[in-house]
Amino acid sequence: MTRASLDKQPTEVAAMFDRTAARYDLLNDLMTGGLDRRWRREAVRALNARPGEVVLDLAAGTGTSSVPIAEAGALTVACDFSLGMLREGVRRQAGVRGLAFSAGDAMRLPFADASFDAVTISFGIRNVNDTVAGLAEMLRVTKPGGRLLICEVSRPPNPVLRRLHGLHLRVGLPLMAKVSSNPDSYHYLAESTAAWHDQESLAALLRQAGWESVRYRNLTFGAVALHHASRPTA
Repeated sequence: MTRASLDKQPTEVAAMFDRTAARYDLLNDLMTGGLDRRWRREAVRALNARPGEVVLDLAAGTGTSSVPIAEAGALTVACDFSLGMLREGVRRQAGVRGLAFSAGDAMRLPFADASFDAVTISFGIRNVNDTVAGLAEMLRVTKPGGRLLICEVSRPPNPVLRRLHGLHLRVGLPLMAKVSSNPDSYHYLAESTAAWHDQESLAALLRQAGWESVRYRNLTFGAVALHHASRPTA
């Protein structure tokens, strides 16, 4: 899959991630210059998982983002629709206490209503075919009063930085694709990022899906943003 369209086919996206599973974390480092590790640490800190909580980490891939949540004492479910990523995660994270892996599509999560104290998704919501439906499904599995934390690419509000960011997407990542053994990943990242919502638009979609107390915080000048929300108590 080399084109990131707004009518993403889950099987095609999952197959692409299956092919990159073994090198996924390395590709992330290369594509972001290592910034993805900082962004994920910020997301874990913002989630503030506590001992005894039950947390769902969606689009968890190999479980890299899930491990620090489990190490904080929360029972953590790493969920992804790519079986290849999950197999790699089970292999890598064997022995991590409080961490379980589960296959699941964000549009049809295999969990009961109000199962989790918190749900988080990092760099995965833009892969969901219907954003509002996916956000509503996350709401369904979150306990009343529970929280959501999204870490996702966004758009720098500064016009100069926004143009530089766009140049990186149009030129930098395609150059990486030419020398890569798996160019699909670079094309997909560039195109899905360019097509994704800005901060205010995603905040509006969260409210539309039923979330409240929606707010966001920019990282790296707005190239990435953390969105917080909570499920209404009634």
